[in-house]
Amino acid sequence: MSHGTSRWTRFGFVRRYPFDLATVSISTALATLIATSFPSGSLLRLFVTVPLALFFPGYALVSVLFPATERDAGEAAATTAERRPRGIDVIERLGLAFVLSVATLPLIVLALPLAGQALTATTITTTLGLLTVVVAQLGVVRRLRTPDGERFTVAPIANLKSISGDRNAIATVSSLLLGLAIAAAVSTLLVAFLVPASGGGFTELALYSEDEDGELVTGALPSEVEPEESIPLTIAIENNEGTDQEYTVVVQEQVLENGSVVDRTELRRIEASVSDGATGSGERSITPTAEPGETVRISVLLYEDDPPATPTTESATEETHFWITVTEP
Repeated sequence: MSHGTSRWTRFGFVRRYPFDLATVSISTALATLIATSFPSGSLLRLFVTVPLALFFPGYALVSVLFPATERDAGEAAATTAERRPRGIDVIERLGLAFVLSVATLPLIVLALPLAGQALTATTITTTLGLLTVVVAQLGVVRRLRTPDGERFTVAPIANLKSISGDRNAIATVSSLLLGLAIAAAVSTLLVAFLVPASGGGFTELALYSEDEDGELVTGALPSEVEPEESIPLTIAIENNEGTDQEYTVVVQEQVLENGSVVDRTELRRIEASVSDGATGSGERSITPTAEPGETVRISVLLYEDDPPATPTTESATEETHFWITVTEP
């Protein structure tokens, strides 16, 4: 008898589990798996990344903050002594979900380096997905602890009636405007993700190095080397010019005084052919020629076709650099 009661209690919990938060949790887990497994150019990865970054985290957080449904005007004014969770309507819930999602992502980007984690697409996506699922479960607890008559539930027809029913005109117009603003913002972001830029092509240059796990990361190049020690680095060129391109990369050691280059030494020259819409990358090593105790700038200069006789930062199509100090022996 007790076994049957326990079984029905478990099924009862499953029946009471909020449908919207279950959907958010499962969708977040699937989106995280796809975003970390599929290549960066995958269209499926792009589609799942949009709700993962712009909706799911904020919706989970809103569910924790507002587990109750909206109170009507008569109920809100009935008594000031009544204690119950504050609720919001569906449009406000969706609007806050979007806003809080946009605010969550920068916080994760700031927190990961403080926790000693590298800033990569995998770590950011995994952290965002895990945080969303955990917060969604807190939202489930908050909502199930709210009395049945006050608990927020997903009922599309009832929610539409609450928007257009007994609410005053100002509240109705405000909800409609908020809904239009959300739709416009999401549409703009989708267009920015899916439609190529119309202002002409562009080329991007980036430097990477390997971390302890062998994953390529930015911002981890060494700041000091011993004399005659080589520095391994990966140079990546992303071609979005609209046609296949021929590039030349010049790696240059520059000595600066008062912000001006007074001496330059070419360390390496690389020829590269990159197809339109592709990213070409390759690992190279460079060896600074500076004297021990000297600090120099290692500039990576990118040119379309052939560089000038004296390559400079100003003449390069793209440029990136890092500083290195040759230590005393």
